[in-house]
Amino acid sequence: MTTSGTQGRDVGPSTVVIRDVRLAIPAGSGAVRPGGAGLAGPPVDLILRDGLIAAIEPARHPGDRYTPPRLAAGRDTASDPDSGIARSTANGTAPDARTGTGSDAGTADANGPAVFDAGGAFAFPGFVDAHVHLDKAHILDRCRGGAGLAQAVAQVRAAKRGFTVDDVHDRAARVLRRAITNGTTRMRSYVEADSDAGLRSFEALAALRDEYAHAVDLRLSAFAQDGTTQAPRTLGLLRRALERGADEVGGCPYTDADPAAHVRAIFDLAVEFDVPVDFHVDFDLDPSWEHLSLVVAETRRRGWGGRTSVGHVTKLSALAPVDRLAVARRLADAGIGLVVLPATDLFLSGRDADRLVPRGVAPAVATQVPGLAMAVATNNVVNPFTPFGDADLLRMANLYAIVSQLDTDDDLRSVFAMVTAAAEAIVGGARRIEVGAPADVVLLDAPDPVTALRECVQPLAGWKAGRQTFIRPRPRLLVDGFGRTAEAGFGDGDRGPAQAVTGSRQREDRDAINPF
Repeated sequence: MTTSGTQGRDVGPSTVVIRDVRLAIPAGSGAVRPGGAGLAGPPVDLILRDGLIAAIEPARHPGDRYTPPRLAAGRDTASDPDSGIARSTANGTAPDARTGTGSDAGTADANGPAVFDAGGAFAFPGFVDAHVHLDKAHILDRCRGGAGLAQAVAQVRAAKRGFTVDDVHDRAARVLRRAITNGTTRMRSYVEADSDAGLRSFEALAALRDEYAHAVDLRLSAFAQDGTTQAPRTLGLLRRALERGADEVGGCPYTDADPAAHVRAIFDLAVEFDVPVDFHVDFDLDPSWEHLSLVVAETRRRGWGGRTSVGHVTKLSALAPVDRLAVARRLADAGIGLVVLPATDLFLSGRDADRLVPRGVAPAVATQVPGLAMAVATNNVVNPFTPFGDADLLRMANLYAIVSQLDTDDDLRSVFAMVTAAAEAIVGGARRIEVGAPADVVLLDAPDPVTALRECVQPLAGWKAGRQTFIRPRPRLLVDGFGRTAEAGFGDGDRGPAQAVTGSRQREDRDAINPF
């Protein structure tokens, strides 16, 4: 195991040590996957400092007291240009159990680092939600319900007229908090800007973007849900949202009277403001017509490959395999990412069938071609498009795997990537757990991602830029009437993850109720 970043002064109290985690095995490493589950390397300790991953070291025995490395004195690698680690302005200090903050999320020895014992949990940079509508979440109580896509669009359009900045802020924050505690560290939310919503939703989500920046990277896409050619004011509102800091722009050809003009107008704004573009497209099961070719053509014409994505594309599920592959190759060649939205697509598709109801979910894994980035995402939460939801991307990936009838480890690794690395490629960026990388870390209560996906496990804790953002205690079973407990996670009785205590205190608390 290569280590780096700990040369110089002793590791001090500003450092966070996450002990006993497992990391993904790099593709092509030739490493044997234990038990066939896949992608789980040997246990290691992560050292976080100044918002970066300062070192990755072989894990020590769980009972050992953490002793910081002591090498050549006089060099502080957090600021030393020769260390290969750039200084970050982020505060790398974890909550300190001695102060009672952070629900005992970590403890620190005198003059030593805060320590979090992960107990073999799988560590990764966090989930990426590439397609969610925070502004219209939790409005089901304002709508009548309906029987399909057109009814959902109409009901939400009416509800938007009553949106206020505070209303959108509170509903969106409810989802954002759930997403963070479910392990999401990056998210792209659409925000509707039109004559019904004005810029009230954008104002609310822009404030949330700042308020929760310590825990999640939130990108905002100024979005024309209800078209543009029949609502000329919408283009002006999209422009104002972009001028005020929207990160992207998006459109919806199937709601526009002139889909081709709509696609061109949205691309005009993307080029003018030099931002990525996204379209909700081909959201039905009739393969006799489509709008995807309009997006492909404009992407090529504008040179916007790698900065264009599409969501839904449920028509793919109605095509023969050879035709699906042809569409996938066109998307890959044009540099267009594809986002599948299982909950919404299942709920709204096939409403005209009285038997053998089609699933209506794009079979992305069965349509994989080189160069095509594909993601699974949340979309809507508790509204007429999807009257369910908790912003849990692992659960959404599990749902997608079930609907797509996937069972092999290789397929499930692909699905896990669709809510992590592949989704990140669509939203923009790439993160890994490696020395010198930003200290974005989420722990899953499983030894590897395939097991996590099969069992829909709970995230245990998360860090953003080295700061702990949440903790979800592992459950314990009460085994008698005296408060004694037993572990209820993976490991068959071994001391499991999130035992964030160290040294003699760890031994004293071993039989006590988990403080988390």
